[in-house]
Parts: sequence; C-alpha cells; structure tokens
Amino acid sequence: MNDIFLFLILVGFISLQRIVELRIAKSNEKWMKQRGAIEFGEKHYRYMVTMHLLFFILLSCEKLFMNRGLSTLWGILLIVFFVAQLFRIWAITSLGRFWNTKIIVLRNATVIRKGPYRFIKHPNYFVVAIELAVVPLLFNAYYTAGLFTFLNIIMLMIRIPEEEKALRGLTEYEGTFQDCNRFLPKIVK
Repeated sequence: MNDIFLFLILVGFISLQRIVELRIAKSNEKWMKQRGAIEFGEKHYRYMVTMHLLFFILLSCEKLFMNRGLSTLWGILLIVFFVAQLFRIWAITSLGRFWNTKIIVLRNATVIRKGPYRFIKHPNYFVVAIELAVVPLLFNAYYTAGLFTFLNIIMLMIRIPEEEKALRGLTEYEGTFQDCNRFLPKIVK
C-alpha cells in the first residue's frame, strides 16, 4: 500500500471527523446552556485544542521530512485505529446531547452509565490516547507518538480532575461511578 496515499486518506478522515464532532459539540453546548448548564475548564480548553492542532502539524512534518514509510505492523495498527473509532462513536452516541469536547455540566442531570460508560469513566479520552499513539506509529513517526502521548498525559492530569470535580459538584457522579475505573475496566473477582 502506498504510505503517502494512506497518510492523506487517514489525516483527511480524522480532520473530517473532527469537524463533524465540533459541530455536534456546538449543537450540544447550545442545547445544554439553554437549560442552564455551566461550563468548566475554559482556561485549559484552548491548550487542549492547540495540542491537537499541533499534533497534525508535527505528524505531517515528520511524515514529510523523515518519511520512514509504513510500519511493518500497519495492518494491525489500522485495525486498532478503526476499532477505536467505533468505540468513540459508541461513547458519543451513549452520551447523546450531553457529549461535548468542553466540560459542560447540567445541574442534577442524570449521569449516564450506558454504552462504554458501563465499563470505564472516560472512554473518549481512552480513544484519544490510543489515537495519539497509533496514528503516528502507523507511519513510524516516533517523535510525534512519544511527544503527544506525553503531552496528552499532562493534559488529562489537568482535564479529568476538573471534569470529575464539576460532575461531583452538580450531579450524582460519585455514586454512579464508584465501582468504575477511569480507563481500564475493573476485573471481576
């Protein structure tokens, strides 16, 4: 398979996906705020957006200037990527109108515990973590994979506590997710 063609298709697919997600998020934000929802984490949100934009820039630069071709594991990595996308769609559709790229919480809303949220608290962040590693590794872009995995860890160390604090303060989040881990399902004893 031609690696440049696959790169362009994949980056185009992800870019289109992000545009659709941002439209969904904007619509959901408007719907929630009309019902009195409150936004949290505005300060770090712009850094998260910047990080994601820089991911595409650095990935493209590493591919363009250091073109190492496709990984020998490209087939497996591509499958992991597409399974992660299905998981993302499952997470978004499970939250419905409550899904957003921002932290927006509606006071006393019923905390959703269906779909992938039955197993882990933050399936969308799990998907992003997979994506930030798998997409660069697919093209042997090791610098991008390492740097953005590291930056994402830092971002999630800020974002997840902020999100959980907002949910705990305005909903029954704590009771709903007391038996659930952030990223990995609990092993049944």
